[in-house]
Amino acid sequence: MDVNAAVAAAAAIAGVLTGVIAMLAFRWSERDQKRPTRTSLHTDPVLPPGVDTVLSVLRSSAVVLDEADTVVKASSAAYALGLVRGGKLAIEPMLAMARDTRRDGEIRQVELDLPRRGTGRGEALAVSARVAPLGSRLVLLLVEDLTEARRIEAVRRDFVANVSHELKTPVGALSLLSEAVMDASDDPEAVQRFAGRMQIEATRLTNLVQELIDLSRVQNDDPLEDAEPVRVDELVAEAIDRCRHQAGTKQITMAAGGTADLHVWGNRGQLAAALGNLVENAVNYSPARTRVGIAARRVTAPGGDMIELAVTDQGIGITDKDKDRIFERFYRVDPARSRATGGTGLGLAIVKHVVASHGGEVTVWSAEGQGSTFTLRLPEAGVARDRASQHPDPDLDDEAGTTESSPYEPLPAPEVLP
Repeated sequence: MDVNAAVAAAAAIAGVLTGVIAMLAFRWSERDQKRPTRTSLHTDPVLPPGVDTVLSVLRSSAVVLDEADTVVKASSAAYALGLVRGGKLAIEPMLAMARDTRRDGEIRQVELDLPRRGTGRGEALAVSARVAPLGSRLVLLLVEDLTEARRIEAVRRDFVANVSHELKTPVGALSLLSEAVMDASDDPEAVQRFAGRMQIEATRLTNLVQELIDLSRVQNDDPLEDAEPVRVDELVAEAIDRCRHQAGTKQITMAAGGTADLHVWGNRGQLAAALGNLVENAVNYSPARTRVGIAARRVTAPGGDMIELAVTDQGIGITDKDKDRIFERFYRVDPARSRATGGTGLGLAIVKHVVASHGGEVTVWSAEGQGSTFTLRLPEAGVARDRASQHPDPDLDDEAGTTESSPYEPLPAPEVLP
């Protein structure tokens, strides 16, 4: 019994010692885990207070890098632009800037052209990148997309260049003709001939200046500030009256038809100018003894009923290549013919801006040798008066043509106006 008691006591003492040793080892391990080490000082960086909130409201794409060039924080826009991939900054020039800034603490900025994500085809992305130190360990990269700004600047630059060229042509012609008149002062027939040419060039210059004013007005004014219900019949009659003389000279029949008593909502003057430009183009580009028709009808659309106004001619038609560009400012399908008819190349651009600002669209169908049909689609009065506020800005689409529509279905037989 004494032997058994001694064995039991020894076992108990050993168990107690084992428990004490295990507890001490656990405490020591826990304390060791909490002790900061050289490695832990350089991992899991934390953004300074408030930085995360500021980055979330910035319009620029934001990326925060740590000492190992690992992305600590990146905005959704940075991922969308393809700046961050696999937790790393994917643009090498920006990464080099970040390393230089981390080394010397200087703020750096550069503009870069980046390929688009995916196939790499198409227009490059123009961006402005700015790198600055963020505390002692982090670097902040801000990237702003300049693609649209550059595109608008290119459009503005081209517009100024085109205006300068178009104005120089009639002004130069007037200067030369005036010199010719002076040299031929003793020849009445020559003076009369040169004076006639001067009148033509002066008229062309006047038309160009007026259309520049009209284009500027439709781009800057809000047509719905003084909008009203406008009778479509009145717009059609005004457009026909505007071109009656030119049509009569070429023996072109002007006809109108379709649904009567339709109304659209908008600025009467701008709508009349847009439809008048289409009818004038149809007359100018149609051969003699042909027919120009104007038809109106109501069509059902998801946002409310729309009014379609179609202007059809029997001219030479428009090629597929030209259809993509005819609504650009100063673009002419046939420059020689445009100058012969006094065209400025701004008529269709004005049409596009007027229709877009009224919440509608303009489409074109054309086949070479068969003629063309331009169709305006405008909200019916009282149905969708706020549609224009949801339409994209046409200034950002000047290089692009309109969406080509399918051949326009003939409306009821038009009646020739007296």
